Amino acid sequence: MLISTSRKPSQKTRKFCKNLAHATGSTSVNRGKMNMRELLLKALEVDEFNLAIVNEIKGNPSRISFYSNRGELLLTILIGASDAGEKMNIAPSQLKIVSEVDELNILKDILDMDLVHKADDNYILISKSEGLAAKINFINKFGDKIDFQINVKKILEVSND
Repeated sequence: MLISTSRKPSQKTRKFCKNLAHATGSTSVNRGKMNMRELLLKALEVDEFNLAIVNEIKGNPSRISFYSNRGELLLTILIGASDAGEKMNIAPSQLKIVSEVDELNILKDILDMDLVHKADDNYILISKSEGLAAKINFINKFGDKIDFQINVKKILEVSND
């Protein structure tokens, strides 16, 4: 997946994109003046099949929209995020997804990862959380939860493909 920002992102949003790219084995690019078509072409150029655009409110990441390489909107989520303060120690090529939130199971296709019921290490945990639509945590290769966390406030759009 190619991860990019809205135009003129804050340092916090750029860091979030880099952390998300590192944690998922994706590619992150600074958007600059690229329009949607140019971002989709860039994704193909770097052999990525989906695109995630991170928007911000008041300098903080606030929304992620996921698109197919044909420009079709697959999923939009409103988020809050906490940054990774330490080294993540994740092996993205071995990542799996463990999900308790059916509406977010589409992430397995977007990220091209296996959806499993249980894992001991190297996985993305999508769990239910009071007051949130979901919480996305990353569990490293040692089985430890890392500081990088995405709080899903609302799920706005889910493709029914």
